[in-house]
Amino acid sequence: MDETVIVIMLKNKGTGFLERELGSYSVEFHENLIYNIFALEENAKTTVYMRLTTERDLEEWEFPAVLDYYDTDSLLEVCNLAEEDDSGYNPIWEAAFDFSENQEIMEERISRILDIHKEELSSVYNAIKDLKNDYEV
Repeated sequence: MDETVIVIMLKNKGTGFLERELGSYSVEFHENLIYNIFALEENAKTTVYMRLTTERDLEEWEFPAVLDYYDTDSLLEVCNLAEEDDSGYNPIWEAAFDFSENQEIMEERISRILDIHKEELSSVYNAIKDLKNDYEV
């Protein structure tokens, strides 16, 4: 399988503009689950915000079901913060973690987050597969 290179840019908190590249990281699996990724500097600390999504467009009834069954705490194994965002077309989860200058550490963190997210999505899809009637209006 081909690997994908993910670039993390430092975002200016005031303007929202991406200012400079912090690093590029190879990802082999589940890169399609990344909605976007960037970093912010706050109080002399750099935090990476990786926004995760689903690998496909969800049916209308699936949207609330996925949010109901997805356990954001599963991401806290690797992240400092994990939150849902239901403002998009599909659900988004924001995972925040400390930036490291070490390329290997960053690639491991990104890959681990993607693996956890993929496992959680698979579990959720399995749990809701027969719940369409419960969620349809």
